[in-house]
Amino acid sequence: MIRVNAERLWSTLEMMAQIGGTPAGGVTRLALSEEDRIARNLLRDWALDAGFTCDVDSMGNMFIRRAGKNPQLAPVMTGSHVDTQPLGGNYDGVYGVLAGLELLRTLNDHHLETERDIVLVNWTNEEGARFAPAMLASGVWTGQFSEAYAHSRADSDGISVGEALESIGYRGEAPARAFPVHACYELHIEQGPILEDEALDIGLVRAAMGQRWFTLTLDGFAAHAGTTPMHSRRDALTAFSELALKVEEIGYRHAPDGRATIGMAQVTPNSRNVVPSRVVCSVEFRHPALTALEAMEAALHKVAESLSLRGVAAVVERIFDYAPIAFDAECLARTEKAVAELGYSSKPMVSGAGHDTCYVSKIAPASMIFIPCVKGISHNEAERILPEWSEKGANVLLHSVLSAAQEK
Repeated sequence: MIRVNAERLWSTLEMMAQIGGTPAGGVTRLALSEEDRIARNLLRDWALDAGFTCDVDSMGNMFIRRAGKNPQLAPVMTGSHVDTQPLGGNYDGVYGVLAGLELLRTLNDHHLETERDIVLVNWTNEEGARFAPAMLASGVWTGQFSEAYAHSRADSDGISVGEALESIGYRGEAPARAFPVHACYELHIEQGPILEDEALDIGLVRAAMGQRWFTLTLDGFAAHAGTTPMHSRRDALTAFSELALKVEEIGYRHAPDGRATIGMAQVTPNSRNVVPSRVVCSVEFRHPALTALEAMEAALHKVAESLSLRGVAAVVERIFDYAPIAFDAECLARTEKAVAELGYSSKPMVSGAGHDTCYVSKIAPASMIFIPCVKGISHNEAERILPEWSEKGANVLLHSVLSAAQEK
């Protein structure tokens, strides 16, 4: 079996990490920033130098194509994203893009012609760190969002996606609209500790968790901290404390796949000597089963209602609903076969994070491949992988894509 050039792949990762590199060894490369422009140009130049084409659509998505024998057949797709979180890591997203580039280069090295074209994609604004929501451009491409909506999203400085695309020269003329895809694979770091903890090489991602996001508003009554007896208080913050522990319990009740998080809370009036009158907080649930998500939401409403015993009124607003995704069985089978033939260890997994391929899976057969990351750390400057993990993941991607690309 052919193998990727592991040293070349690692070298491209190191070069890309210098674009937006931070003193602590991470990277800040926000979507449609100057750093993103430089990274895109480097990726494009690498692709053109290898003899591939590179097209850009109206959302700035980059499609690098290696031609096959039969261009009339639907291509095989792979890729991810090169944008990062602020003070993010060197491998989240970009590893999947550069491993995809490496597989195309490897096919060139071996003068291997495929039946189908292979398309490597760099999706715009996967992270959602500068422009919300996340996975914006893949969402437009797959019909989840309108282009007008996406172009109107603005960052904290009031700069819109459309303006930012123009400013870096990546607002293509072609509409961001899906074309037929035979199969799609995304290689990604796990962003969790399971593979490393279990000393496994590869995660076979069979599904992605559904997500439900809520905003809760807890209204009590502001009062003097010194003159208001304990039994007379309608303290929104102590009610929030009870809510936080109950939300944690909901997550544990739906273990091992359930996730329950409160990541944000704002207290009013936020004064040292005033009983808090209001808390506004986020609640996020994740689970790969829709029935479990519904049960978690129902439990949240019960908890919110129970806060009335404290004299606090709670309003629950669902602001985001992302259904669980089951990835394609045939795509997974190709990857399982590649793992077995390469002699690597693996296990089936569920992705706890959203990825562009989750949207692609709505319009084409798709699946994902995970490799370990050190201590499961991601979205952090300390995010790390080992060269041997990088190599094994890229080899699995190579043979998964190659198998699909040789199908007539």
